Amino acid sequence: MRTVVVLDVVGLTPRALRHMPRLSAFADAGSRARLDPTFPAVTCTVQASMLTGLTATDHGIVGNGWYFRDLGEVFLWRQHNALVRGEKVWDAARRSAPDYSVANLCWWYAMGADTETLVTPRPIYHADGRKSPDAYTRPPELHDRLVRELGDFPLFTYWGPTADITSSRWIARAARQVLDTDRPNLMLVYLPHLDYDHQRFGPDGPEAAAAAAELDEVLGPLLDACTASGAAVVALSEYGITPVSRPVDINRALRRAGLLEVYTQAGMEYLDPWTSRAFAVADHQVAHVYVRQPADVAAVRSLLAGLPGVASVLGADGGKAGLGVDHERAGELVCVADPDAWFTYYYWLDDARAPDFARGVEIHRKPGYDPAELFFDPADKLAKAKAAATLLRKKAGLRYSMSVVPLDPSPVRGSHGRLPGESDADDSPVLLCSVRDAVPDRLPATAVKDLLLRLAEVEPADALS
Repeated sequence: MRTVVVLDVVGLTPRALRHMPRLSAFADAGSRARLDPTFPAVTCTVQASMLTGLTATDHGIVGNGWYFRDLGEVFLWRQHNALVRGEKVWDAARRSAPDYSVANLCWWYAMGADTETLVTPRPIYHADGRKSPDAYTRPPELHDRLVRELGDFPLFTYWGPTADITSSRWIARAARQVLDTDRPNLMLVYLPHLDYDHQRFGPDGPEAAAAAAELDEVLGPLLDACTASGAAVVALSEYGITPVSRPVDINRALRRAGLLEVYTQAGMEYLDPWTSRAFAVADHQVAHVYVRQPADVAAVRSLLAGLPGVASVLGADGGKAGLGVDHERAGELVCVADPDAWFTYYYWLDDARAPDFARGVEIHRKPGYDPAELFFDPADKLAKAKAAATLLRKKAGLRYSMSVVPLDPSPVRGSHGRLPGESDADDSPVLLCSVRDAVPDRLPATAVKDLLLRLAEVEPADALS
């Protein structure tokens, strides 16, 4: 079998590729395709589609998070691989090659997956409330080897207002080590750097171009290592980030209509999903709207269809099925934003009543995605100084709260989640392959699984069934 390395270069598009000479040369020597993502075009959904060959209707990953009806809670960024239904690429490969080995470096739903090697961000949550950067690895001894050679996993540059190239550089270096020492048949590598400034400043600004060039430099040694090992390389992205300028407060609209309810503690308002007649889990340009009583669905749909910034509202009448997101985890309604708009998760009507986690990087507590976490609050001139003081408290072993994130979402300039149109080729994701003539000019994300099997010289899944 041939080793296959899959580089998930988040946000990789033709526009970004113009500033990436190393990756462009790699593509010119091999083959490339426009990659058509599954819906919604967000990280967890499309990664699941690439590894299973299924849409969300069948694999169940309807977004980066959803409302867990049996728990009565909204959860984003879960980690257990059992949430992904369907046969994974490695399961298909092992039907003809039982010793097929897999290394996963930071792709989602890594925990509990049947892979030999695993590296995924996993902070230490101390009993006193502190959070320290770290990673979970399999085998366990890989943790100390990576920390000894690379230092601690740089969690605070992986996401948040201080996110930068440091985390992607760490992952790329870890990938080179795993490739050299573990020799997996399939290695999945997640490199998030383009996500940051493309969302902060938009995909067409100088900051985005600089980020692409910066990541290209980091990719060079990894591409060289893959070539030296004889591996086939696939570089791809789940989505392309497009310019946006309009945040849409979908939950505030539901609250003003008397459909969303909150409860109050210590003067702070919290979403009450148990009693709300309708609320939305916002996820970039897509929002799952959960409607408790069937009798309310038509009225909620009419309300949201008239909300500025909403392009369409999908329901059980075929809209959800048509876009491949007709699953029990999906909302009764699914809203898609206009091309220049995106959805906030905000549900409070007065910032003085916002929960304290709203001003921090709290991806597991917020009932929706919050790209404002990429910014220091521009209205707070001391935000960076406060962050530095907070880090000192952390290093001293003291409890701390990083309350520096703005409640104003207007600085966000890039988003994703909609399916790209026929005229959006420049901002659509691409797939690059080191093997000539390996892919057609266009490839759906659901075909990536079989591509990886072919490159590994394992028969495609349909031939093995």
